[in-house]
Amino acid sequence: MSETLADSFAADPFAGLRETMVERQIRTFDVSDLAVQERMKTVPREIFVDDAYVSLAYSDARVLVTGTSPRELTAPLILGRMLKEAHVRATDRALVVGGASGYAAALLAGLALSVVSLDEDAALSARAQASFTRLCLANATSVTGPLRQGAAAAAPFDLILVDGVVTGGLEALCDQLTEGGRMVAIVGDAPGARTGRATLFTRADSQTSGCGLFSASAATLTALTAPPVFVF
Repeated sequence: MSETLADSFAADPFAGLRETMVERQIRTFDVSDLAVQERMKTVPREIFVDDAYVSLAYSDARVLVTGTSPRELTAPLILGRMLKEAHVRATDRALVVGGASGYAAALLAGLALSVVSLDEDAALSARAQASFTRLCLANATSVTGPLRQGAAAAAPFDLILVDGVVTGGLEALCDQLTEGGRMVAIVGDAPGARTGRATLFTRADSQTSGCGLFSASAATLTALTAPPVFVF
């Protein structure tokens, strides 16, 4: 280990854990995008979780962040794979739906031109903005509002990342994509499900079509669920 790298690890006690996370979790889950790997080695996930979960920040264990109520963050390997499949470009204007404390948006801030983190929990949105400021992420902004409505004031977006499991309510988000824009979301097996299929949606000719990518699990975004079906 070089002196410079050794100094870096000494100054940041989590640097080694991030390196291990990428090598043992991210790369082994088919996240071959080197830019995504490097970004996940850089962003300090420990500041985006509650103090009680700091020691688990770089594991695949369940970790929480608390705003008005506790929220489970998406596991790093799932999030990393979603970013890889999104094919993030340096010119992308991105939106994270269900942004929580801002970790996904912080990752995107180093990959895209700009990113908006949207959440319905004002306390989490404020926490995300404070973390962006702390990390000097001038191209990342946190806003509060209904997930179903997206972030119309900042639209259109080249890329939308939905950070959680959904079963419906994506219409307004699709309409906020640019022509040729992409959206990645985990489409649940049933309302309230924590498992589903990570899906890449693309916008063309004012229509959005989806392609299944891989099986995934994450917390449910209850604001984005399909309406109940009544059977007579």
